[in-house]
Amino acid sequence: MKYLCQGWFGPSALERMRKEEKTSLDRDLPGYEGDLVACGHMIRAEPLQSQKSAVTSHVRNGKVSVTDRPYVETKEQIGGLSLIEANDLSDAIRIPAGIRLAKFGSIEIHPVHTFD
Repeated sequence: MKYLCQGWFGPSALERMRKEEKTSLDRDLPGYEGDLVACGHMIRAEPLQSQKSAVTSHVRNGKVSVTDRPYVETKEQIGGLSLIEANDLSDAIRIPAGIRLAKFGSIEIHPVHTFD
């Protein structure tokens, strides 16, 4: 079953990290994700640019309007997305828990709806 994992982080979480922690994350993350790809769990993972570059699009009465930045005010922002393959929800929870960046934020896990 496929699961979408959203990584949520406080805006200053990465800014508060020491240089050694950032270097360690940069070094370790590709190895763990590579292991997930090799065993068939990781389908795709992408980091997102800063929330400052995001916009929100609305369609109302057939007209599109755009709001600068995300529409919803939150204390955290989405930092990346991963699409994974897991046996069940327990497996889906275990897989992104190994991503070291998870200790600086949270991972929201959604089963992907499939149409039969």
